[in-house]
Amino acid sequence: MFQELFTPSVQHALDLMGIFVFAISGALLAVRKNFDVFGIAVLAEATALGGGLFRDLVIGAVPPAAFTDLGYFLMPLVAAGLVVFLHPQVERIQTGVNVFDAAGLGLFCVTGTTKAYEYGLGLTSSAVLGLATAVGGGVLRDVLANEVPSLLRWDRDLYAVPAIVGATMVVLFIRFDTLNAVTSGLAVVTAFSLRLLALRYRWRAPRAWNRRSEATEE
Repeated sequence: MFQELFTPSVQHALDLMGIFVFAISGALLAVRKNFDVFGIAVLAEATALGGGLFRDLVIGAVPPAAFTDLGYFLMPLVAAGLVVFLHPQVERIQTGVNVFDAAGLGLFCVTGTTKAYEYGLGLTSSAVLGLATAVGGGVLRDVLANEVPSLLRWDRDLYAVPAIVGATMVVLFIRFDTLNAVTSGLAVVTAFSLRLLALRYRWRAPRAWNRRSEATEE
């Protein structure tokens, strides 16, 4: 579906853009953790490709796109190399990186949902895999870096919720047979905008009611 809405070259360029910005976030975390060059490359690859790899394995799209398109594999290495040599400069444009990361989140939750549906999954399962596509790489990144995944932490701005909203919009469009270039773009923009608003206004998900935990922000 989504693959039919844009030309293959445009779709490929969008995928590479999302992969690149996700890889940047993984490489920056590796630098903060004092990883060596190999560790930086591994974390960049895992962050950029983890979600899509998980989705493709679940739906049976094998071998996964990450192993059939050399560009998908090389783009994280380019991002890692950039961070290795220019990480102080990259850190200074963290706001810009966050914007592109939000764009990648919006794009991947939509493409992940539609690809899962095309492989025969139901609407709910497709939305779940759309979410996994968007956030799976970040979860893998944090696990490899020995951190509690940001996705699960109350002291992090909303990340999964925008992806859930975008994926849900897609399955509703599919359900009512209105998925097209405009509605797909609307889902991407909605997820993207929600993520940016969460960053701007520090929106966070609520915690348990009357909780007893004394946990504080790090």
